Amino acid sequence: MKHAVIIGATSGIGLEVAKLLLADGWRIGAAARRAELLQALQEQYPEQVVTAVIDINGTDADARLQELIDRLGGMDLYFHASGIGWQNPQLEADKELRTVETNGLGFTRMVGSAFRYFEHKGGGHIAAITSIAGTKGLGPAPAYSATKAFQNTYLQALEQQTNARKLNIRFTDIRPGFVATPLLFPTDNEESHSYPLLMKTQPVARAIVKALYKKKHVVVIDGRWRLITAFWRRIPRWVWRRLNLNQ
Repeated sequence: MKHAVIIGATSGIGLEVAKLLLADGWRIGAAARRAELLQALQEQYPEQVVTAVIDINGTDADARLQELIDRLGGMDLYFHASGIGWQNPQLEADKELRTVETNGLGFTRMVGSAFRYFEHKGGGHIAAITSIAGTKGLGPAPAYSATKAFQNTYLQALEQQTNARKLNIRFTDIRPGFVATPLLFPTDNEESHSYPLLMKTQPVARAIVKALYKKKHVVVIDGRWRLITAFWRRIPRWVWRRLNLNQ
């Protein structure tokens, strides 16, 4: 039986990926901030799920991760599905700083801890949900797009280091487009905002699990977003900085 730890396992993509892995017979270490949702998941899968309340911004988060791994009986896959973000064209300071803290510091804390675990163990797989938002700086969401670019680069750097040191650690950088999750719709009202090419969580989760099994390095979900981001990369900087992306 394989073992996966999923950070952000109680909602959205993290929850759907957890359900798919559980259906395939994995044992899951589910971590999130909300104890009541973790308990509900554990009660649904009492033989396969071990839970832990982990806030990735807490200085004890890496220790809590190790405790969860020990109770789970080991870890073959670390799946990072925790993050925050807003459209913030007014550049509200609290939103920008919280985004950097969670998507930057929290991400680094947890992925680094997983890396060191796999280094000591002798191998493993690190996968993280980043975003197509890291492709270019997005004016309506400055900190979000910047931290997603950071995540893309950090995973790439760790993969290069892994190869240089001949470590047996694999990486999958998962870059979805807009997905109907609580990140976009915190009030469960999909009519409150309009997002182009919005995707449902279930098919996105299926595409992610398929990419994990194929051990892909980078996967953009879905094909429409692959075309769009390929086009974005070709737009000259002088054109991009003049675009008005505010809704």
